[in-house]
Amino acid sequence: MRRLFTLATGVALVASIVVVAQVSATPAVGLTSKTLATGTLPPVNLHVKNGGWQVKLQTKEDSTVTVVENDVDPGGSFGWHSHPGPSLIVVKSGTLTFYDSDDPTCSPVVHTAGDAFIDAGTDTHIGFNKGSTEAVVIVTRIIPEGANPRIDEPEPANCHI
Repeated sequence: MRRLFTLATGVALVASIVVVAQVSATPAVGLTSKTLATGTLPPVNLHVKNGGWQVKLQTKEDSTVTVVENDVDPGGSFGWHSHPGPSLIVVKSGTLTFYDSDDPTCSPVVHTAGDAFIDAGTDTHIGFNKGSTEAVVIVTRIIPEGANPRIDEPEPANCHI
């Protein structure tokens, strides 16, 4: 009987954690995502130098590389989230305002058409379209093979937007 009670308590605890996580998550609003291409990349150890410019990329296991077009309506957002790997981001059109929980002040960073930046992925962040026209963002993600590309997160304590 005691074993059954312990099992039931454990199941209830896990279920309550799942419910709290779902309630705390902040879903995307006004966002349409279209996968343009995806593929598997074997382990890489790349170092390229061209004059003073250089780039390094190293992975120890297979990765999934995905290119996604995100269309964000005026007033729309990505919702608070993180990723298991980095993303290379290009703002194709419009303007997006990003907030990153790694910034103690959670200050807005505005990116406009033609801007490119890197999202390390492991931080909790959100992007808003505070403009009056649709924003289009092209994202290239590199994540561990089989990993979920997006992890919904609750609003961080230091970011009350």
